[in-house]
Amino acid sequence: MYFAGVSFLLDLHRVKNMETKRCAWCTKDILYQAYHDEEWGIPVYEDTKLFEFLVLESFQAGLSWLTILKRREYFREAFDGFDYKKIARYSENKVLELLSNEKIIRHKGKISAVINNAEKFQQVQREFGSFSEYLWQFVGGEPIKNHFKTISEIPSATELSDKIAKDLKKRGFRFLGSTTVYAYMQAVGVVDDHTSDCWKRQ
Repeated sequence: MYFAGVSFLLDLHRVKNMETKRCAWCTKDILYQAYHDEEWGIPVYEDTKLFEFLVLESFQAGLSWLTILKRREYFREAFDGFDYKKIARYSENKVLELLSNEKIIRHKGKISAVINNAEKFQQVQREFGSFSEYLWQFVGGEPIKNHFKTISEIPSATELSDKIAKDLKKRGFRFLGSTTVYAYMQAVGVVDDHTSDCWKRQ
């Protein structure tokens, strides 16, 4: 079941030519296609959005991204619109409430990591002015545009994702290993990994 808030986007994709060439990882699921077409690989500079993807990617570990996308609006509802200031103050009762929420992924370690990461996120903001400034300084403020022909060429991690993951760990972030960080970099457009045959490249 999809929330009304994303229905307008899905409607656009229902009428779009279904023969449109997309990256091979993108299934025929309309929500997956909308995400691929409208978000994946597009640079994000706004901190609340950057935190949203930190939350979603940390929950994705060990699961398919489509599984997370289908629960995205439930995550948004459960985690107060991804308001990291509120999340950092969550009580044990709130954790128990989240653990009883069947609409999200009920994993205590990941839920605890989100609360921890909300606090660390704000520490980074205080040091750098914004999380965006912190993240984008790793690439000099400009996205890396790769030129892969097939998805088999796309790495699951890189030296840069290793570096960022290591720095995040040093700052106390959790559930953000190198593979998760690289997926995060793709999601928020720090790297653009659309394959050469994808319409986003055309």
